[in-house]
Amino acid sequence: MTFATIPWDFALILAALGVLIPWRGTVRVGRLMKKEDLGSSGRLSLYGSTIFFQWLIAGLVFWRALARGMNHAELGLSIADPWRAAWATCGATLLLCAGQTAGLRKMVQLPVEKRGALFRITEKIMPRTWSEASLFAVLACTAGLSEEFLYRGFIWALFARFFSSASGAIFFASCISSLWFAVAHLYQGRRGIITTFVVSMIFSGLRIWSGTLLPSIVAHAAVDLLVGLYVPRLLRKA
Repeated sequence: MTFATIPWDFALILAALGVLIPWRGTVRVGRLMKKEDLGSSGRLSLYGSTIFFQWLIAGLVFWRALARGMNHAELGLSIADPWRAAWATCGATLLLCAGQTAGLRKMVQLPVEKRGALFRITEKIMPRTWSEASLFAVLACTAGLSEEFLYRGFIWALFARFFSSASGAIFFASCISSLWFAVAHLYQGRRGIITTFVVSMIFSGLRIWSGTLLPSIVAHAAVDLLVGLYVPRLLRKA
């Protein structure tokens, strides 16, 4: 059995996504949590800088992927079966949003000290005003597109190539890309990492079944947007 080699620029990208991004996220969230209130300007700055950074790294990775011979289909950026893609997109988005809604309602009913670190982070950075909600919507769409491309597109395709000569190459690619995605959310704590890994495997399954990233992009963006707009409402009611 032989494995494909990983080019030096791809190795740097993997290192950045597996080490730099988790470290940066953990440090940044740690600083945010030390502040009693970010204020509107702080939240807008957080949204804007995150949007810029995600588009920047996604653009760089897309450039290097094309330069190394990856095509749009390999990266999950084309649609071979529109009907299958549409069914997967609608079904996954509805199911994940329903599950997220139920989870948030249950979480709000718990005492504050039992809601966990992830909910405390969410509560602190969620939008409070219309202008914040508008920019947060852009952030949610950006995260859905850029993160799905980076992890279910690029990293998944890279390791599918790497294990191409082995049986179970697709499964290995799904597990490794999900692991990278989970590590990127290190700041969410153990529960967040496990949840992120499971959701990532679901998104990988959607990519495999539909042949495109569209279902996971839409579902990812919708879930993020739901959290951003629904949590403040739940907290006001509570």
